[in-house]
Amino acid sequence: MGDVAEDKQTPSYEQAREELTEVVRRLETGGLTLEQSIELWERGEKLAALCEEWLQGARVKLAAAMAQRQEPQANGPDEAPF
Repeated sequence: MGDVAEDKQTPSYEQAREELTEVVRRLETGGLTLEQSIELWERGEKLAALCEEWLQGARVKLAAAMAQRQEPQANGPDEAPF
């Protein structure tokens, strides 16, 4: 799927999570045909994968930001942390 942030058709993390919550609610409520249940389940699987992709992207960005923060500054020996 590539970078989810660049795809205009891809819902945001919040939108995908909200729709996934609704899918789960509908499945738990019951009263659906087998075909409807399968369609909802498949949609839920896609939404869950999308949410995981968003979260993984956030983890990568956070790790990169933290690594950048931990790199010693090249300002000179007097400003070294130890």
